[in-house]
Amino acid sequence: MTTATPVRTGVSLDELLTAKERRAARQVDMLEHYQQPVISLTLVTPGEIKDSLRYRNTMGVALQMCDQLLWENRWQVLDRQVLWLPTGPEALWCVAHPAVEIKAHCAELEQTHPLGRLWDLDVICPQHGHVGRQSLGANLRRCLICDEPAHACSRSRNHPVELVVSRVEKMIDDWFARD
Repeated sequence: MTTATPVRTGVSLDELLTAKERRAARQVDMLEHYQQPVISLTLVTPGEIKDSLRYRNTMGVALQMCDQLLWENRWQVLDRQVLWLPTGPEALWCVAHPAVEIKAHCAELEQTHPLGRLWDLDVICPQHGHVGRQSLGANLRRCLICDEPAHACSRSRNHPVELVVSRVEKMIDDWFARD
């Protein structure tokens, strides 16, 4: 299933929270229906604008890489949903495979692909909930600006949002300008 909306300007905090609640509900529906792990993909999109041509192209690369990962490992995909929303693109896969191994591969993809730092690949186990990077012994994600833990910089707003947006856009532009 794929749903698209036209590109538009910034979104409000209420819209973001509503989108997050709806995504969580879709995740729960998939987990309950299939009783198998779910991969949830969103993008790291600082600032008010969550839907742009840059972000849609970045999501296209992420979708391709995730589908390739699943295909290469021959993991059975029970369901796949892609939503192109004003609050940012989202995708869900339900996969018949152990959640910890899926998370390990997703974390590797986030760490090794040039755009991977802009992908947020969560893996949710029907029995144990979210599988975190720490459970794999993996490091926390680093800030795009100063290389400190990203969560801490984001929460404390250590960097002007314009600087972070500029860094994200440069990463995307550099990827698509490569030869």
